[in-house]
Amino acid sequence: MPELAEQTRIAAPLDTVWPLLSDPAAVASCIPGASLAPDQGDGRWRGAVKVRFGPTTATFRGEATLTFDHAAHRCSIEGRGIDQRGASRALSSGTVAARADGADTLLDVEGRFTVTGPLETFANAGGVHVARALLGEFSANMARLVAERGQASAMQAPAMQAPAMTEAAPAPEPSAVAAAPVGPPVAPLVAAPSPASSGTAPATGAAAPASGQGHAPARAPARAPARAPIPPPAPARELSALRLAWLAFRSWLRSLLGKGTP
Repeated sequence: MPELAEQTRIAAPLDTVWPLLSDPAAVASCIPGASLAPDQGDGRWRGAVKVRFGPTTATFRGEATLTFDHAAHRCSIEGRGIDQRGASRALSSGTVAARADGADTLLDVEGRFTVTGPLETFANAGGVHVARALLGEFSANMARLVAERGQASAMQAPAMQAPAMTEAAPAPEPSAVAAAPVGPPVAPLVAAPSPASSGTAPATGAAAPASGQGHAPARAPARAPARAPIPPPAPARELSALRLAWLAFRSWLRSLLGKGTP
């Protein structure tokens, strides 16, 4: 039974990485060749993973049960799958633990898997190296997803701030208007009758409205812009046969030379 014990680094802080690691849709989007079916609400996540074993391309469809310990930043995984031809089957189990390392996040991945059927021989010989290659791609994709989410949140920030309501200038108090001196005394608006005139002279002026008596109409509050939703993560592109073979070969070569994993 091949076993995997690897450590990988994600160039992002733990408090932003762990929420994504505990989101199955986000995790699936970072695994090359993986796709996730809609959640059925039974605690089991169903999907498919397309993996190239040497010259053969296998699509495994299966399900996984995830158990999260958010306080310890740890997840236990139990999964099983079958290839599209029904000839090869796979069982896997493992744990993923995340911890902070400065501004980065370290993932400790431990697991074991078995493959039966036509792919058993290749899986036993090179399955660990393929898993290492996929893990390296996963780490890079997760760091990219964290950066994309950060940019989306930054673009949302202005939209979330509603503009302040425009307030009309306060109208002066009527008593203040009446008491405030406005200049030298003015002549009466009604002229006194002339001695030579037999009638009363018409009024020479009309009362003007006091300044400041009218109120400016209050402006309606501006409506806040609509909040743009964060787009769902795009699926990671599938590893090409040439690239996966090269990454697996490099992993095998480094382990052979005792230089650790890539």
